[in-house]
Amino acid sequence: MSYDHQPERAFGFHTRAVHAGARPEPGTGARAFPIYQTSSYVFEDPESAAAYFNLQEYGNTYSRIMNPTVASLEERLANLEGGIGAVAFASGLAAQSSALFTMLVPGDHIVASAALYGGTVTQLKHLARKLSVGLTFVDPDATANWRDAVREETRLLFAETIGNPGGNILDIEAVAAVAHDAGVPLMVDNTFATPYLCRPMEWGADIVVHSLTKFLGGHGTSIGGAVVDSGEFDWSNGKFSVVADPSPAYHGLAFHETFGNYGYLMKLRAETLRDLGGALGPQNAFLFMQGIETLPLRMERHVGNALAIGQWLSAREDVEAVRHPGLPGSPYAGLVARYLPKGAGAVFCFDLDGGREAGQEFIRGVQLFSHLANVGDAKSLIIHPASTTHRQLGDDELAAAGIGPGTIRLSIGIEDVEDLIWDLEGGFARIGREVA
Repeated sequence: MSYDHQPERAFGFHTRAVHAGARPEPGTGARAFPIYQTSSYVFEDPESAAAYFNLQEYGNTYSRIMNPTVASLEERLANLEGGIGAVAFASGLAAQSSALFTMLVPGDHIVASAALYGGTVTQLKHLARKLSVGLTFVDPDATANWRDAVREETRLLFAETIGNPGGNILDIEAVAAVAHDAGVPLMVDNTFATPYLCRPMEWGADIVVHSLTKFLGGHGTSIGGAVVDSGEFDWSNGKFSVVADPSPAYHGLAFHETFGNYGYLMKLRAETLRDLGGALGPQNAFLFMQGIETLPLRMERHVGNALAIGQWLSAREDVEAVRHPGLPGSPYAGLVARYLPKGAGAVFCFDLDGGREAGQEFIRGVQLFSHLANVGDAKSLIIHPASTTHRQLGDDELAAAGIGPGTIRLSIGIEDVEDLIWDLEGGFARIGREVA
């Protein structure tokens, strides 16, 4: 944003969360960005239509590929993450699978953190198998593990800023160095941190993915995802023929040569989104835009409440462990101070005495916490991962993800923290009656 009578200004995060990508609608003066609820667009003439479909000019063709409301959201996300652009999708997993599909070919190899959301682990395993792509999971906490897992055919390193649900904090700069030494990108899922708490591209990440469903939306109303590109990775380094070479799916167009830093994003949109069809609808894009406007305000409350509850749980004798990376004594304290100085997120786990039975009884005893498979809502949420979100994982995979039979995952909302503690007391009381 700039004005003719003022010099260019670097606006702060709060301001950009409200204004980036959204301008008053010129025809009506509407201040809220409109919902363009349309499937398609009228072309000016046959020549412009041909130019759009040839990617010689940029314009709206069909809402599976682009939509003005969705484009506004994409611009805001790229602005907040510090990327050159973004492509939005119908879900976080659609965003991830599309990001992978755009860069990989059979015979390639991925190195991924073992401390990932269960749905991501399952997606990576089955997508890799179906695409004949190799896959190695590593303990993300030691940089040497990443370096040792890289092969000649490795084409991607993938991790989460804050691991789900174990709270592992990624040493982004160190892992990015491993990726770049191997000539491959680092892709980071920044869902739990959001760009308010951490911007992985500032530390060397090349691609950031989000589940917009979580903190960015913030109200549990919509499903969506996004891929943000830093524009810094060289896709013509000889390892990514699918991005650099002429594409048979687009009349021989070489995306990286033609579009330069935007080559990967253009292929992601013009080919992958076009062909796989995981398009985000404009109504959901509008709701995400509304949510992002209050993101920094909500995140301050989320992380403050979460730290207070983590400290309270740590003082209880009936809690085996609390895995909140922001607590004193956490093995991730140094990484939190470096990458997450505003707070270590609002999703964390604790382990109960009594195992699976205690975990399930605890959930029966709470009232304010909603028992559901989501995080990042303004409302506080609770779940027992071993029997729900990570149920598809084996015992070894559960252990690698930091999940035990009595693990409870909390997503702390913006309610009064005293009320949340009162509610958790009800869970402990339930265990005392039913399990002891």
